[in-house]
Amino acid sequence: MEIPSSSLLSISLGLLFSFVLATSVDAYENFVQCLTSHSQNPTSISQVIYTPNNSSYTSVLEFSIRNLRFLSPDTPKPLVIVTPLQESHIQVAIICARNHGLQIRIRSGGHDYEGLSYVSHVPFFILDLINLRSTSIDVENSTAWVQSGATLGELYYSIAEKSKTLAFPAGMCSTVGVGGLFSGGGYGRLHRKYGLAADNVIDARIINADGRILDRESMGEDLFWAIRGGAGGSFGVVIAWKIKLVPVPSTVTVFTVRRTLEQNATMLVHRWQYIANKIDNDLNIGVDLGRVNSSEGKQTIEASFHCLFLGGVDELLGLMQKNFPELGVVKEDCTEMSWIESIVYFGGFPNGSSLDVLRDRTPLTRNTFKAKSDYVKEPIPEIGLEGIWRMFYEEEAAIANILLTPYGGKMDEIPESETPFPHRVGTIYQVQQAVGWEEGVEASERYIDWIRRLYSYMTPYVSNSPREAYVNYRDLDLGINNEKGKTSYEQANIWGAKYFKNNFKRLVHVKTMVDPTDFFRHEQSIPPVSSWWKKRGN
Repeated sequence: MEIPSSSLLSISLGLLFSFVLATSVDAYENFVQCLTSHSQNPTSISQVIYTPNNSSYTSVLEFSIRNLRFLSPDTPKPLVIVTPLQESHIQVAIICARNHGLQIRIRSGGHDYEGLSYVSHVPFFILDLINLRSTSIDVENSTAWVQSGATLGELYYSIAEKSKTLAFPAGMCSTVGVGGLFSGGGYGRLHRKYGLAADNVIDARIINADGRILDRESMGEDLFWAIRGGAGGSFGVVIAWKIKLVPVPSTVTVFTVRRTLEQNATMLVHRWQYIANKIDNDLNIGVDLGRVNSSEGKQTIEASFHCLFLGGVDELLGLMQKNFPELGVVKEDCTEMSWIESIVYFGGFPNGSSLDVLRDRTPLTRNTFKAKSDYVKEPIPEIGLEGIWRMFYEEEAAIANILLTPYGGKMDEIPESETPFPHRVGTIYQVQQAVGWEEGVEASERYIDWIRRLYSYMTPYVSNSPREAYVNYRDLDLGINNEKGKTSYEQANIWGAKYFKNNFKRLVHVKTMVDPTDFFRHEQSIPPVSSWWKKRGN
């Protein structure tokens, strides 16, 4: 249910002269009172408000925390959690937060690598979209509407219920929320064929800082451009997305082939770099690197080659023999299945799992981790790879991995200014470096130091000027906004250029137009810089 514009105006005017109280206790009490008193159905909204005094507060907070690094007693907690059941709940929450000085954190699936969807160092509340997760599939027109609180698994399951030959190009982790993934780009096993998730968004519904609900036509093309890759939490609350579904064959083929150093892994990874972005668009071969114990019980490095092919096994074997015979893939390595079954396969679920696992919002594991990202434009020489292997043998790398994701194909065809996501032509592959640990948060410093040293080691081998990064692999080491007060364009551009390259300028322009008071903000949100644009005549 949407609040009429006249009611929104009345609420805003009625709250205009509310004062922001000094203590967080008073702030949250006034915020909660505001929510109930200005809701059209106070009973309805009271059922979705959780404060620390509520017995369900902790379970609601912790359910969607995916990085245990932010589950310590010292992690700042929200004054209130709101889990809206309808759009009007979000509208009231935005208006009340603005008038009572609370920062908003928007949570879809809780996978933000730095916890920005549920952690803040200033008084804040969480808008948790877990209840807004409906999907509507239109097979005839190959489109769908999906709410931001849905997970990828729930979306994929809904598509498969209606069609065995339609899919959507997004991630492989079924518990990732649609809202966050789409906002930052979103890739999976189909991006070489169809581009990113954001490239296939054709409409959206967003609630802006004034509490108004806008669709593509009413928000305008600048804002619609910004929300498809400009990252979440900067422009408003996107409540639903209209997406273009893509065709897939009834049969796809997968394989996972593992090779250790003793089985020429170094040579194979080096060779992979020369074909990964050039092979058939129907073929996606990623590589996962990490330390394992060999069959002899000694530690070694293993490269796992993961493949999805949009076709049958015989055609795949022909392509592998032509493009990458060194890997030695044989028919016994391959399995034919449906596209939706490949989602379960790559999701890491046990063999024989039913499709119902895709609807389970509880992840298989929750880890304490830190991650970083890079883009590679020229193949890393074998000597460079061997330096990585040496770091993997260090004590801190027991639960570390590097994921190499091939680009090329459709990714090369889309201009880098088409959406805010700029990492397009010229990129061979994307790199995700991650390290996990089991000792608890108190051990964080040692492991974070390790991944920072790995990141430093990678410097000569990755993109530069700027050194690019993927915004969905959030990394606060790249730079942050000021906690209080305004952030200059020059300061924000330190991290903004890495995520968005030249698109950052346009994102700042859009932010300045749609949210000049910077209501939607966090450590790496797009800042409004009115004076900067005036100075440049924009």
